[in-house]
This record gives sequence, C-alpha cells and structure tokens, in this order.
Amino acid sequence: MKDYRRLIQNIQARTNPESIALEKAFSDELSSISYSDILKYVRYAMKGVEPEYTQKSKLAGERVQNHLKENLSDVVYKYQGSVMTNTHIKGASDIDLLVICDKFYTFDRTSINTVLTTESLKSQLNYTQIQKLQGEIDNAGYSGSALTDLKKNRIDSENTLNPIYDICDISHPKAIKITNKSLNRDVDIVIANWYDSVTAVLRDKDSDFRGIQVYNKESNSKGDADYPFLSIKRVNERSTETNGRLKKMIRFLKNIKADSDLEIKLSSFDFNAICYNIETYKYSSKNFYELVPVIYLQLKSLSENIEHSNNLKSVDNNEYIFRYDNSKLNSLENLMAEIDSILLDLKKAVVI
Repeated sequence: MKDYRRLIQNIQARTNPESIALEKAFSDELSSISYSDILKYVRYAMKGVEPEYTQKSKLAGERVQNHLKENLSDVVYKYQGSVMTNTHIKGASDIDLLVICDKFYTFDRTSINTVLTTESLKSQLNYTQIQKLQGEIDNAGYSGSALTDLKKNRIDSENTLNPIYDICDISHPKAIKITNKSLNRDVDIVIANWYDSVTAVLRDKDSDFRGIQVYNKESNSKGDADYPFLSIKRVNERSTETNGRLKKMIRFLKNIKADSDLEIKLSSFDFNAICYNIETYKYSSKNFYELVPVIYLQLKSLSENIEHSNNLKSVDNNEYIFRYDNSKLNSLENLMAEIDSILLDLKKAVVI
C-alpha cells in the first residue's frame, strides 16, 4: 500500500505552501472522510489550489501588463495555461502573458480556399458565411511588415522589463521570463499575433475561437497556430456542466505524475485531452472516489485500443495526442500502474 499520508503532505506542500486556511466546504468534506487516508489522498489530489494563490499569479501578470502598456501600442493582452482553467496544482504557479500584435493577423488561406472551391463543403454554408470567407481571400493584406512588428514588440518588451525586474531572462527565443519577488511568481511573456481559421472567420473573429502564432526571436519567425483560448473555453464549460468533475480528474492525473517515480512524459495538454475525451454520462453524477475507475478505464482503452489512441485529439481538436508519438503510450502504461495500485487500495476502503 502507498504511503498516503506522505503523498498528502506532498500535495499540501505543492498546492498550499503558505498553509492558507482551507475553504470551509472542503474542510467539512475532509472531516467526513478523516477515517480513511486513501480517500483523503484522492480528494486532495483532485482539489483546486486555494483562490488566494491563483489571484497572486494573475496579479503578477497584471503588473507586467501595466509596465508594458507604457511602451507598447496596438497590442492585446491575454493569458493562457492551466491557471486560466484552475487545473494548476502548484500554489506558486507561473502564468503566461500573451502580448498579441493587433496591427495585423494571418489566416488559414488553404482551408478557406478549400471550403470555397469544394461544392460539398460550400453548400453547407449560407450566403453570409460564404461572403465572410470570400472577404478574407479578397483582402488586400497588410501593407506593413509582420515580422518587423513582432520583433519590435519583443525588443520593446525586453527593454521595458529588464530595468524593472532583477530576474529577467531574455535568452529564450519564445518568451521573456521574469520573477516578481514580492509576489513570488514567475511570468512568461510571449509575443504573438492573431491567426484565424475557417471557424474563427465564420464566428466573426470571436477571440475564443481565434488562434495565435508565437514569435521566435532566434529565427525571426512565426510558429504554427495554437488555439489556447478555445481550449480554456471548452475545459471551463465542460467542467461547469459536470459540476467540476472534469477538472478534478485533470488535477488527479497531474498530481500522480508529480509524485511518481516512474517516467510519465505526458503534459497538461495531454491530460486535458485524455479527460475531455471521456463521455460525460460516464462521470457526471459520480462521487469523487468513483472518478478514479472512470479515469483508469479511459487510460486502459487508450492503451489497448490503437484506434482510440490514434484518434484522440487535443481539446481544441487541432492536434493528435498519440498518433505521432508512440513513446507516450509507455507513459500511459506507467500512469495506469500508479492508478491501478490506488484503485486496489480504494476498493478495500469503499465499495466502487
């Protein structure tokens, strides 16, 4: 049997390093299961970080933003990452601040052309939607230099933050990394531009559906499109629909990885996809400890069913998680081994 008291201490040290008083509802819940270390462990592993910590992470980002506003123009500030879905498992979590150039945008010309020139696809759209897509193709484009604008935003950001923060690392090609000592938080400042897919254009460029391309100062180039805001939106909405259960499962996997001696090369991005893929009817009315076998069965299916793992996509539906990286399947098996032993101990404590 695992040493659950030690594992609980690990989680407490990670999620609540300053020993902030727990919310009353959670304290009451813990007192009701105080007889069982395994139940307490599972509940702790699924719990979100106390709001005070998350607020500090966001405040550190806001302070950087306020400094940048003095010298940068024509930019939009947005956050990405697990802090925005409350699936982070560290009290002192860092936060990603995106500095998005608003002077230009790029778009998925190939896909838009495909829709407009393929009758079976085009026939699914109404006149207004066709006009929106055609408008992108007919757009004269940006008369300035996109890369020059991005490079300037990167240089101006470095020059603004360097004198302010003692710890300001500008060596990374895709991010400036600062530490706010008073708040004890790291902030990654990422320079980017908007990127519009077919969906984003049809949805009138609602920022939830727009992608971004991250600027790389080393190669002076724009990266592939990412859709962080769509992922945040979907995880938050699905978790609301299931009364927080989706986020509990994601945190559970992240905490297991954090304390495992086995090699688990799966990221938050991967855990989000694995849990988001589970049909909600399988867990929407489950107690917290009943979520453990639900997660295990999902991992088992992905491990044994090559069609399932090959077709599993990211939350934003734009990337395959396992299809091009078989090494992740080994990590999946190590994760299953950890959960298998937890399940055995759970079955001794409660009927599941």
